[in-house]
Amino acid sequence: MDTLSDNQAIPLAVDLDGTLIATDLLWEGLFLLLRKNPLFLFLVPVWLSSGPARLKREIAARVDIDAGGLPYRAEVLSRLRDERAAGREIVLATGTPRKFAEAIAAHLGIFDKVLATDEAHNLTSGRKQAALVEAYGDCGFDYAGNSRHDLKVFDSAREAIVVAPDRHAARWQSTRGGELLETPKPTIKTVVKMLRAHQWLKNGLIAVPMVLSHEYFNVGMMLSCVLAFISFSAAASAIYIVNDFFDLALDRRHPTKRNRPFASGLLSMPFGFASVAVLLTVSLSTALFLPIEFMGVLVAYLVITTAYSFSIKRMLLIDVLTLAGLYTMRILAGAAATGVDVSFWLLAFSIFFFLSLALVKRYVELRSTPLPVGERIAGRGYRAEDQEIVAQAGMASAFSSALVLALYIDSDAVRELYAKPWLVWPLAPIVLYLTMRVWILARRDEMHDDPVVFIIRDWRSQVVVAIGAVLMLMAGI
Repeated sequence: MDTLSDNQAIPLAVDLDGTLIATDLLWEGLFLLLRKNPLFLFLVPVWLSSGPARLKREIAARVDIDAGGLPYRAEVLSRLRDERAAGREIVLATGTPRKFAEAIAAHLGIFDKVLATDEAHNLTSGRKQAALVEAYGDCGFDYAGNSRHDLKVFDSAREAIVVAPDRHAARWQSTRGGELLETPKPTIKTVVKMLRAHQWLKNGLIAVPMVLSHEYFNVGMMLSCVLAFISFSAAASAIYIVNDFFDLALDRRHPTKRNRPFASGLLSMPFGFASVAVLLTVSLSTALFLPIEFMGVLVAYLVITTAYSFSIKRMLLIDVLTLAGLYTMRILAGAAATGVDVSFWLLAFSIFFFLSLALVKRYVELRSTPLPVGERIAGRGYRAEDQEIVAQAGMASAFSSALVLALYIDSDAVRELYAKPWLVWPLAPIVLYLTMRVWILARRDEMHDDPVVFIIRDWRSQVVVAIGAVLMLMAGI
């Protein structure tokens, strides 16, 4: 009988969080729990007071993970499969709750043994070291890990494989040796993608009240608009990050959203938390330089967007009405920052116009997601058979916005503001062109962006918007 080589005779143990997968299941489980019921947040400190093991156990008892959708590190997974094929014993040694660890082991089918956090013990650092030494002896196993919690295990391993190390593990590897397994690292582009900087374009709506009041060259108002833009952009990015945390499982099943920084594991959730803290500090600090009314609108925006992330986004029709309201809040924020009054006409137009564009987003999701009749789209309140009524409501909202604009153009307010009010009339067909074109492209399956961002970026839309701006400027001369 052939004898095993030294390498084959030595088991290979591998850590889970940050090593085999590019994420941390404790954080992911916590957000799955809060998504189920935000009130669990008040129980987390109680559970944690009894130790990390209880916290993990309580979370695992209430949520399930999608083992097939996790961001596995391809380099590590390939290495484990090759070692297993060569006859080596592969051990999953993790501080993750046993329920999660066994679900992953069952999905991958490459582990001979699972060591994980149980009812009483949090299997990290010294406890993991002791468990492995008890099973295989000192220097009787190789170990792959990534963080400061793995340093004691590295010390007892025959060979250490350091994967995507944090600064503690990187320092250990540089001084003590061991194999370094590099993985893709985030770049500035990754951080910009996390912030969704392209979505900041929407905050240009803050300048609408100033522009419509013809205060184009008022330096004070322009500065206020800039500060309000910075404040709203920072707040919006913070909420986008939180929203990404709640949507990790859904994003990983989406053909394009699976590449988002947190869904793919390129950025860690602790980094995301730190970013949220910085962004909210920037947002609220900037708001202090503006009128108190602006702070009120900003806080309301933060509350509503947070509620949207928690539950509103899954409510039929309430979600799109909320989105339309959030766009309108940007206009109100601009009015609060500059002290300009907002007319009923502008708010009515805004609600209908942005409701139409919000319905475009849902329509595109329904078109691009194959669903059997009667089944809801993941994370939404819509079903396949709702597609036509969503489109009809969207087109009706588009025409309603144009009608409101036409009634406004024929009002006494326009005759008072503009010397040549007849030049403002083309704005109504311009609005119809913008919205109808978006809907036609959506019907053709050619609408892949947020419709508001699309209008801002699309050169044809830019041309007609520029024509409308010139006409308004000429009408006021």
